[in-house]
Amino acid sequence: MSEIHLGIACDMHVHVREGAMSELVTPTIREGGISVAYIMPNLQPPVTTLDRVIDYKNQLEKLAPQTTFLMSFYLSKELTPELIHEAASKGAIQGVKCYPAGVTTNSAAGVDPNDFSDFYPIFKAMEQENLVLNLHGEKPSVAGDGTDIHVLNAEESFLPALKKLHNDFPNLKIILEHCTTEAAVNTISEINKNIEDASQVKVAATLTAHHLFLTIDDWAGNPINFCKPVAKLPSDKRALVRAATSGKPYFFFGSDSAPHPLANKAKHVGVCAGVYSQSLAVPYLAEIFEKTDALDKLKGFVSDFGLQFYGVKTEQLKSQDEVVLYRKEQTVPDSISDGKGIVVAPFKAGDKLNWSVKWVTK
Repeated sequence: MSEIHLGIACDMHVHVREGAMSELVTPTIREGGISVAYIMPNLQPPVTTLDRVIDYKNQLEKLAPQTTFLMSFYLSKELTPELIHEAASKGAIQGVKCYPAGVTTNSAAGVDPNDFSDFYPIFKAMEQENLVLNLHGEKPSVAGDGTDIHVLNAEESFLPALKKLHNDFPNLKIILEHCTTEAAVNTISEINKNIEDASQVKVAATLTAHHLFLTIDDWAGNPINFCKPVAKLPSDKRALVRAATSGKPYFFFGSDSAPHPLANKAKHVGVCAGVYSQSLAVPYLAEIFEKTDALDKLKGFVSDFGLQFYGVKTEQLKSQDEVVLYRKEQTVPDSISDGKGIVVAPFKAGDKLNWSVKWVTK
């Protein structure tokens, strides 16, 4: 196959920050072959008001007018059921992102994942509005609390909370974001074992490009590959690749592309968690899907399944252009820069990729 038409490709987990960093990376969403991007709300302060989410979307549309942005609130005690209903009625948000406090970048204002009961009125309102609950599925490690939670078991420790939420809100759409473990893949598969049609899916998982490549050995000692949740064991990576290439509608793409200034990734201590993969999102995926002889499954993973789960309509799209993956070798640049001091290192800098993307007008 030398060309693959992927249609309206979507990335259902994107960090583009604010200010100068956003000005640099937001236009690269389209460069990576993505038409629809679901934007994370973990800014400083987090996005918890209607005015803020509308203003943020307007900023992004000015930077990338051909990209369709789907927006989210940050789960916090500032949210109310009334606000959820109002935001949904205006089409301002497509979901709410839940961060356990302290697990990753800008998550200090997050929640206690041991008890979500305070937010049940919010979840009920979301269920009524058909909004998506996006879960950063990790339990935080707290020194001295006796739980022995650490970066390798934090995701698996969270899975009972996911199952409880689904049991308590069976019609609430839930995504377990950026899965990194075989245990998470198995849990999502078990929840969906009786699903006969994609329209029945209520609990899904996003998978990143970088977790399809990396294991623990790739980030231990290499801060560029350090992210949260961290890449795990080779058996976990194999499970992620099987899920991504399975053709199952409850596994789809969310890059979790998370840019940080290169200086903050190269520190001796306090290295920022996040991998920047936006500018080559689809070509990265193509490498994995080709190696597993699954290029015919790529369109479902990067286009069909995510759009269906989120219910994205044609009239919502900012552009009808469709992306085509074609065989053309390229080298990942060592860095991208705005020329004014912001420098970001892309994932797999210096490596050769076998695929590129182009756009066609439908």
